[in-house]
Amino acid sequence: MTMTTTAPRAATYRGGLRWWTELPLIAVVYGLYTTGRLLVRGDVVRAVDHGIAILHLETALTLDPERWLNTLFSRYRALGIPADFWYASLHYLVTPTVLVWLWRRRPTVYRFARTWLMTSTLIGLIGFTLAPTAPPRLLAGRHGFVDTMAQYGSYGWWGGDASAPRGLGGLTNQYAAMPSLHVGWSLWCGVMLWRHGRTRFVRALGIAYPLGTTLVVMGTANHYFLDAVAGAAVMGLGFLLTKPFLRAVDGLRGAVTARFAGPPRQVSSPVVASSRDAARAERPAGRQAAHPAVPAQRGARPPARESHG
Repeated sequence: MTMTTTAPRAATYRGGLRWWTELPLIAVVYGLYTTGRLLVRGDVVRAVDHGIAILHLETALTLDPERWLNTLFSRYRALGIPADFWYASLHYLVTPTVLVWLWRRRPTVYRFARTWLMTSTLIGLIGFTLAPTAPPRLLAGRHGFVDTMAQYGSYGWWGGDASAPRGLGGLTNQYAAMPSLHVGWSLWCGVMLWRHGRTRFVRALGIAYPLGTTLVVMGTANHYFLDAVAGAAVMGLGFLLTKPFLRAVDGLRGAVTARFAGPPRQVSSPVVASSRDAARAERPAGRQAAHPAVPAQRGARPPARESHG
C-alpha cells in the first residue's frame, strides 16, 4: 500500500515531471553551457584587459586573496595537486549527484531547485558573452600567477588548458572567468545540502563544499575573487527569477491546455472510488439493521400469548 501511494505523490510534488523528460532537458542546458563557452570566445586582447582591470580593482580594494593562495598551492604539491583534482572533477560530479538526490529524496523541492540551477546557468552564459575575461593564469608572468593545472598536469588527465583532457584544450573557452559558475554551482549544492539534509554530516558538506571550491578556483589561478562574488550574485539573481519563471510556465501550460484540450473530465482518484464502492456495498446491510423485520403477510397477526390459569 505504501509503495502504490508514494510514487503518485512524489510525481505530484515534482509537478508531474518524469525522468525521461528531465534528462534531455538537463542535457540541453548543460550542452548550452559547454558550447556557449566554446562559441563565445570573445576577443583575446579585450579578455586580457578585463582580467587586468579586475585585478587592479581588487588591489585597490585590498581584496586579492588569489595571489597568496596561488603562491601557496604552487609551492606545496600536497595542496596544489588535490586542488587541481577538485577543480577538474567535482564541478561535474557533485552537481548531478545532488540533482538525483533531490529527485529521489526531496521531490517537493526538485522542480524549483532544478529551475533555479538552469536559470542561473543561462545568466552566467550571458556574462561570458558580454564580458569575456582572462583568468589569472593566462595573464603575463609579471602579474605573479602560476598555472597549477599546467604545473601538476602530469598527475592528472588535464593538460595546460584549464581542466580539459589532454589534446582537447581547443574545445574549451578559456576566457570565461567572469562569473565563476564553479562557485555558483557549488553554492547551489551547498544550499540544497544545508536546507534539505537531515544529518549534521550532510549539512557540514553543504558549508564545506562551496567554501572549498571558492578557495580552489582562486588557488589554482582559474578565477579572481570578484569572479567568485559574481558567481554567487548570479545564483542570487537566478533564485529571484525562478518563481516568476515557473508561474509563467504554468500559466502558458494552462492556456495551451485550455485551448487545445477538450472539456475536462472528472476522474475520481482510486482512494475516493474505493471508499465510495465500499459505502455502497454496506448501505443495504445498514438499512436492514436499522429497520425491524416486517411480517411477510399484511394481515398476519402475532401469535397469541399463552395464558395460564
